[in-house]
Amino acid sequence: MTVPAPECAALTEGLRAVKARTGLSLTGLAERTPYSRSSWERYLNGKKPVPRQAVEALCAMAGEPSARLLALWELADAEWSGRARSTRPTAPSAPAAPPVSRGADAGTFGRARRDWIVVGAGLAVVVAAMTGVLIVVLSVLNPGTGHQASAALPALDPAPGCQGETCEGKDPDRMFCGLPGRADSLGPPRRTATGAHLEIRYSTVCAAAWGRIWHARVGDAIELSAPGAPSRRTVIKDTTETGVYRFTSMIGSPAKHTLRLCFLPVSGAGRRECVSPR
Repeated sequence: MTVPAPECAALTEGLRAVKARTGLSLTGLAERTPYSRSSWERYLNGKKPVPRQAVEALCAMAGEPSARLLALWELADAEWSGRARSTRPTAPSAPAAPPVSRGADAGTFGRARRDWIVVGAGLAVVVAAMTGVLIVVLSVLNPGTGHQASAALPALDPAPGCQGETCEGKDPDRMFCGLPGRADSLGPPRRTATGAHLEIRYSTVCAAAWGRIWHARVGDAIELSAPGAPSRRTVIKDTTETGVYRFTSMIGSPAKHTLRLCFLPVSGAGRRECVSPR
């Protein structure tokens, strides 16, 4: 059996971790994306190259920023397409050791020895480069998979883009406040009378809160409010947004117990419902 390249294995592991966060089965993924159940099974088991759009769709359904998985996808795609093999540094071929006859002088022997030293140095550089690629791939694996992730590159594990009041009105995804381990729900999700789900999210790292909704209908909306801050609202605009998480912008430095998230159903579909942290 062919062993997958480390880049491809890392992407597969990352996809499976994000899929677990969606809480959806393979059938559920197929219902919410253009990809069939069998395609998702192949993607999640490393049997078939994954389209970039499928990676983006999975991250959207999990409510996770896509930067980390897309970086892994770029590395894996280079392997699938053969670009990685064509650009990978090639070890210089070692010249054959020159035969040393009894009449060979010290100068000839010295030049041969220098040639071997240069070749050895070249091989060391290639090995170091290959090791570096492997470390990068392993470093971006999802925490808790058995590999250390503490050495992740800054570009793949970016610092929060704001904190406290500077987060006011900003997108939690673009500010990297919602990355795994950076945000938690303030209380359990609320299921509305129409079947939509909503919850208040809070990031200690960013000291900011936002609301999110899923399984909504076109025209539904949520609105997050807190005393002394402008309310933040988002509206489900089309069917592509009905099966994924949608977020409000953030309220910076709120008193958590004062937050209130309200569900505003599309006209005629039901009544206003609100939830607060417990």
